Amino acid sequence: MHSSRLLLALGALAVSGCASAPRPAESPSSSQSLQAPAAPVRLTLVGTNDFHGWLMPHTTALPGGLQAEEGGAAVFAGYVARLRADNPGGVLLLDAGDLFQGTLASNLTEGASVIDVYNRLGYAAAALGNHEFDYGPVGPKAIPGPSEDAFGALTARIHQARFPLLTVNMRDAATGKAPAWLGNDGTLLVTLQGVKVGIIGLTTPSTPRIANPALVPGLRFEDMVPTTLEAAQRLRAQGAEVVVGLAHAGGKCADLSNPRDTSSCDRSDGEIYGLVESLPPGTLDAVFAGHTHQPMGHFFGNVPVLSTSGQGRSFGVVELFVDAVSHKVLPERTQLQAAIPVCARVEAKSGSCDARKLKELGASAQLVPPTFRGGEVVADAEVEALVAPALARVEEVQRRSLGVSVTGMLGRDYEGESALGDVLTDALREMEKVDVSLLNSGGLRANLKPGALSYGDLYEVLPFDNTVAIVTLTGDELRRLVAAAYGTGNGVFQQSGLKVKLAKCAGPERLRDVTLADGKPLDAKRLYRVVLPDFLARGAAGLDKVLAQVPAERIDLGLGRELTLRDALASWWQARGTPIAAPATGRISFVDEGAPCASKGPASARSERP
Repeated sequence: MHSSRLLLALGALAVSGCASAPRPAESPSSSQSLQAPAAPVRLTLVGTNDFHGWLMPHTTALPGGLQAEEGGAAVFAGYVARLRADNPGGVLLLDAGDLFQGTLASNLTEGASVIDVYNRLGYAAAALGNHEFDYGPVGPKAIPGPSEDAFGALTARIHQARFPLLTVNMRDAATGKAPAWLGNDGTLLVTLQGVKVGIIGLTTPSTPRIANPALVPGLRFEDMVPTTLEAAQRLRAQGAEVVVGLAHAGGKCADLSNPRDTSSCDRSDGEIYGLVESLPPGTLDAVFAGHTHQPMGHFFGNVPVLSTSGQGRSFGVVELFVDAVSHKVLPERTQLQAAIPVCARVEAKSGSCDARKLKELGASAQLVPPTFRGGEVVADAEVEALVAPALARVEEVQRRSLGVSVTGMLGRDYEGESALGDVLTDALREMEKVDVSLLNSGGLRANLKPGALSYGDLYEVLPFDNTVAIVTLTGDELRRLVAAAYGTGNGVFQQSGLKVKLAKCAGPERLRDVTLADGKPLDAKRLYRVVLPDFLARGAAGLDKVLAQVPAERIDLGLGRELTLRDALASWWQARGTPIAAPATGRISFVDEGAPCASKGPASARSERP
């Protein structure tokens, strides 16, 4: 007999006694006193990720004067209320990071408006995302000066929050411990329905590469696997009977129809698989992931992993069942719901608020309030009142006209030359009267629609508070910088002033040729002035090795400038007053070398800010 089966058999004998021993007869009174086993305890874990300040809904105009709405904090609060009514005292609300950055509603208050709402919603914990660092010191300056605290704004939000922001794999490089300003060791232990639940926060180790280096000074982000294992063991020793991971790291699974089928999950395209599948069974009982803005809802082994596309459009739910006596998780009972849409109103027949589906229906669409977990979803009036002042301020700023128009749609393209990239890099090069301009495609966060250009439109495209930096390089240094930019796997950088030829597949040797825009070769000894965001000039996105060899006096980070890169462009376009149109394409071309591409690089690089 297999040893484990033998142990189970011996264990059964030990519990029931000797198999041949006679059992005493049961009296009527004793049989009546026997009770059925207690029902398992149900824990409802609710997860969000990559909220990015979307306190308001995403709205789309429909035929017949109707409007589709997805997301919005007040409506999401209505869904949370239904979950709490369905399982009183058994709901745990969690977030996998990137609460801030990306909307004026968040950025005008350095995230304070988001924390107000999260406090009202009753979040238990959130992971620390890479964008939590974006605000730098308290106040309008995004980049800290010599005596300013780079973590000032984040520390203020930590003190404001009535829940902890967690990460176990971030260390102060000098001490090797969690930074004092974090205020915790990256874990939390709570009791839910009598069950002790441990929570572990994690932050993608790529943070130093994809964040502005000036905003994460003195920090080290370690491998998630050993830090998770150590934290889980520490929580179990403290009595945790369930352990949940909040990982600001993700992946991508194309098919959500069968949570037990992971064949659509790209194992080469995400960090979360390496984490979950490297941990010993029983380390984590559930994981909420994020960072990649990709919906997931799958079991890896017995561990459910959920994430959403972010921006408040949806949420995920894991129902864990725990034995009432042993307090052991019953994995065969675990249920999950992935990417549940947040809808103010839904189409009566389909129950959908997807704008694309509603547009297809046209004026025949009949919108009604949604129902969820046995009741109607009602937007939370207190949350509406809480966000109203922030949204009023946003509307005022958004409406400010720049006095120019966009003649046609200017779209993004992470993997190639884009109309938006051409317009922005041309504008920067002309504005600064330099030879070359360079932008990382991950920093362009929205398309620019045709029509009158408002400040709000430009803000959606360029939400990051970068300064305008100028680096002066020799021809040889410029060639190496361009090779590094296109060889990191961080998508295809947008540029002006050059013509580049790239291998179709990403890789360190992707650059095949670079010349000036007129086809002339770079002069190895001549000095060229390059304008770029200070994010790149500080060495982010793989440019550090090249720029580390450039004398400091030839790197101007733009710290003396009063305007951000976004505001400088707004002022320049406003002063110029001419329509904005896409130029002819052709500055970036590809060489098809025949072999198929193995991978497009990490999902985090494609969807985030590298």
